Amino acid sequence: MISYAPLWRTMKQRGVSTYALISQYGFSRGTLDRLKQTRNVTTNTLDDLCRILDCEIWDVIEYIPDTKKD
Repeated sequence: MISYAPLWRTMKQRGVSTYALISQYGFSRGTLDRLKQTRNVTTNTLDDLCRILDCEIWDVIEYIPDTKKD
């Protein structure tokens, strides 16, 4: 599973709020809702977040292996 937990930590460290993403950088509320609900976002969105936060991709997302076996 992909988690966006690192994004929220990075935003806090960099002093960037969700309000700033909407008002200053043009993010939609829908995109932020998808991030909060750990749903799919585009690679362009991930690229924009890395650029705005001046960070690497692992500062935005992380992979968490499923613990359940098929």
